[in-house]
Amino acid sequence: MTSQQGEISPPLDKPHDKLDSSVLLVAGVIVLGGIMSILDITVVSVGLQTFQKEFSATSAQVAWTMTGYTLALASVIPLTGWAADRFGTKRLYLLAIILFAAGSSLCAAANSLEMLVTFRVVQGLGGGMLMPLGMTILTRAAGPERVGRVMAVLGIPMLLGPIFGPILGGWLIDAASWHWIFLINVPIGVIALVYAAIVLPKDHVQPSETFDWLGMVMLSPGLATFLYGVSTIPEAGTAWDRGVLVPAAIGLVLIAAFVPWALHPRNIHPLVDLRLFLNRSMSIAVIAMSLFAIAFFGASLLFPLYFQQVRGESALDSGLLLAPQGVGAMITMPIAGMLADKIGPGKIVLTGIAVITVGMGMFTQLEADTSYSYILTALFVMGLGMGAAMMPIMASALATLKDHNIARGSTLMNIVQQVAASIGTALFSVLLTNGLKDIVPASPSDLRDQMGDAYATVFVVAAILIAVVLVPAALLPRKKVKAADPTAMIGH
Repeated sequence: MTSQQGEISPPLDKPHDKLDSSVLLVAGVIVLGGIMSILDITVVSVGLQTFQKEFSATSAQVAWTMTGYTLALASVIPLTGWAADRFGTKRLYLLAIILFAAGSSLCAAANSLEMLVTFRVVQGLGGGMLMPLGMTILTRAAGPERVGRVMAVLGIPMLLGPIFGPILGGWLIDAASWHWIFLINVPIGVIALVYAAIVLPKDHVQPSETFDWLGMVMLSPGLATFLYGVSTIPEAGTAWDRGVLVPAAIGLVLIAAFVPWALHPRNIHPLVDLRLFLNRSMSIAVIAMSLFAIAFFGASLLFPLYFQQVRGESALDSGLLLAPQGVGAMITMPIAGMLADKIGPGKIVLTGIAVITVGMGMFTQLEADTSYSYILTALFVMGLGMGAAMMPIMASALATLKDHNIARGSTLMNIVQQVAASIGTALFSVLLTNGLKDIVPASPSDLRDQMGDAYATVFVVAAILIAVVLVPAALLPRKKVKAADPTAMIGH
């Protein structure tokens, strides 16, 4: 049956089941930009020890190459929704690529740690816009009836980054120099820029909304300050340290002050539209994503550390050992995206979280000499679950939004994911550090045994937190999602 053309969406009982070539071309642009930004985070993490030697710095000092990027990312995400409406998604996406590629070339040219951190901030400003803009562009291109499938496509860089980042970073540092972990982004950025300029549809910008200056003064510094406090928890060893509490408290006060301002009737166009929480699917998806990101991204920190600290593997080999997780996710992600569009995301996410819980539960039995076949099987199981859980949660949030709110919704979801992932990383870093600190070994073999036990204990916490996600997952829509008014009240 031929599909209807023009601006009228196909009937919901006769949707376009396949992503057409125009949508796939747009998806290629977004995936390339996403891989560039997400890969960079994990590639740089491999270079931290090299930075220590190169710049004669401490581990705490070189950690700012990661922290500076994260803080810039968090600061710019809230601005993305307004800027997309004001300047158009294509123009802003091209600007984000330019900023990221320029920041990368500057990082490669840095001759001091201070310069490197500064240029990482420039990178973060570009990288922070790429993912929310990509979600907006793809969702608009595919329409609400195919949002599950495009979210599955968008999940590709989220899978490939953590797997291939350490492999690529380790190889570039060994084969060339640390400069190449940044220089590699420049040719990719040029290709992405040309590709985006040709493929992305021309912007049709509506009359500009007023900019929420007061909201920006509260929310962007609030998020950056809060995440700075959270990111210093592993170094401080406790959340009650003054260096953690002061910035985190200031950040929370600023974020809390933003809430009544964003909801005030006179504030027609807040920086981040909290009224989207009146949409039931959006609210449940935000809760599910928050809990999922804390548990999954926090626990993901543990896998390479276990391979390196307990099993003595190199960074490169640790990255290769994580590959089964990506393979599992790549198997289920396209299937989950298609099913989420057809039967609703609820059943898919619920199944995915249950599978992840089983995989994480397998790690609670971890020991210093656990067979690699057992570990790789557990990672594969977790990957299967992740492919069925993460992007359908995103899809359930955005599928109910109308066109003019998609940019705001994707901005909100990216803020939630970034904050939750940072909290999870800090939480599991502290749990692991405290667990390892209590070890009193009687021999080298006993040291490895106790370290294995410490990891297993932390994985118990991870398994419990993942299992908790089953509660909001059970409340996600279990029928095909229909585009709705995002300001409709929850009780309706």
